[in-house]
Amino acid sequence: MNRRIGRALAAVAFARGISPNQATAMSAVHTFAGIALIVLLTPSWWSGVLIATLLALGYAWDSADGQIARLRGGGSAAGEWLDHFVDAVKIATLHVAVLLGLWLHTSLRETGWMLVPLAFSVVSTVTFFGMLLNDLLKTSRGVLSTHSRGGGTATRSMMLLPTDFGVVCLCFLTWGWTSGFILAYAALAAAATVFLLLAAVKWFREMASL
Repeated sequence: MNRRIGRALAAVAFARGISPNQATAMSAVHTFAGIALIVLLTPSWWSGVLIATLLALGYAWDSADGQIARLRGGGSAAGEWLDHFVDAVKIATLHVAVLLGLWLHTSLRETGWMLVPLAFSVVSTVTFFGMLLNDLLKTSRGVLSTHSRGGGTATRSMMLLPTDFGVVCLCFLTWGWTSGFILAYAALAAAATVFLLLAAVKWFREMASL
């Protein structure tokens, strides 16, 4: 979904002369505004909708920057670095913001549920680093990276849906319903953990075969 929305944003941005780096900046503005509101606003139905919308728009713009670069004939190393750097900051701060938001504004502050965003943060950071490291090692040995090969089948995409950042964005629609949010959020954290464990085995085998 983020690529479809990103395609529309990329078309409009390209027609208006917006550069890939400017699109990355748009992604950062929307994403970090949403992350800040997780900490600043008391959980409610409207704050959840606002946070989910900002995060989803940030994700769509994150998809758009690469599409704009391809429309313009290819991206640059600086642009790719900026894109990944913003992604790294997003991954490093989102779950910390959830931890702070739950601590400041909900009754979960004295419970074991507070460990969930900590675990989710570790899993997300390690997964992101692992994916980048895979591409780096493959490219250095003349093998097409994961991103160069493109996406998989629709079935595979559906199976991986719980690990998609877009679903994490939609999870914040329940931000005003604390018990519902933490259950959905914990389920996504568990899915991300299972994915990382299985992917780590697959990635190691791929590295061994290079």
